Amino acid sequence: MVICITFGLVVYWRLKRRFTAGVLIYSFAAYFAAIILKYVLQALTLSSYAWFVSSNPYALGAYLGAQTVVLEVFGAYLVARYAASRGTLLLMDAVAYGLGLALWENGVLISIPLLINYVAYYALLSSPSTHGAVYTLVYTHYPQLFLPPAQALPLIGFSVLERIASIMLHTAWGYLVVLAATSNRKLYLYVALPMGLADFLVPFEGMMGLPISETTLFIIASLFLTIALILGSKHKNTIAAEGENPGGSPSGRPLSGLGQL
Repeated sequence: MVICITFGLVVYWRLKRRFTAGVLIYSFAAYFAAIILKYVLQALTLSSYAWFVSSNPYALGAYLGAQTVVLEVFGAYLVARYAASRGTLLLMDAVAYGLGLALWENGVLISIPLLINYVAYYALLSSPSTHGAVYTLVYTHYPQLFLPPAQALPLIGFSVLERIASIMLHTAWGYLVVLAATSNRKLYLYVALPMGLADFLVPFEGMMGLPISETTLFIIASLFLTIALILGSKHKNTIAAEGENPGGSPSGRPLSGLGQL
């Protein structure tokens, strides 16, 4: 389902608005550079840091949130700034850039490997020669795959809700960093940066419980996306007003895709 949502949004925006290959490449570079740096940083420091703070969830939340702020959000801004300076990322690409970031995390990095694993598990389980060994392995490590529907469906629903929240967050901060990069207005960057602190909630999932933690994340993501769209709409109106001003930008400046999702 998440694969359908993320790829569907990209295809829709490509057909109805604008989603260039360049935007896809820049969002790929921004996202995977951040993920690689996160992986390296956590491999080098997570164990020592967790020991130092005695696994305090607030300290761990700050650790994870700060990485997302700096590496994902600010990193996405740096890539957008570079692309904008070369004229290959325009204001009208703001939503597409955010959707690209969401695609690489939710549609590719998480969903595709998970889908491949599940297909492999069920294929091996259906084979008489591997059924016994694979069943024991999968049941030991992934008991949720064998839950009855009444128990499995809520888990699936909350997992999808988490991915939808992630899509909204990446779209929101990707949208804003392009507005900041193309307009030279740092306000949009300053609003986008705190959105990465959503990862502060990660260590609290076990304490809060899945329903509360995922619902809280979804509410926060909805709020951030709403703020981004409001700012984008105001930015669009400002450009339109400048276009009507004889001393401002030409009235024909493209506005397609701003403030619309």
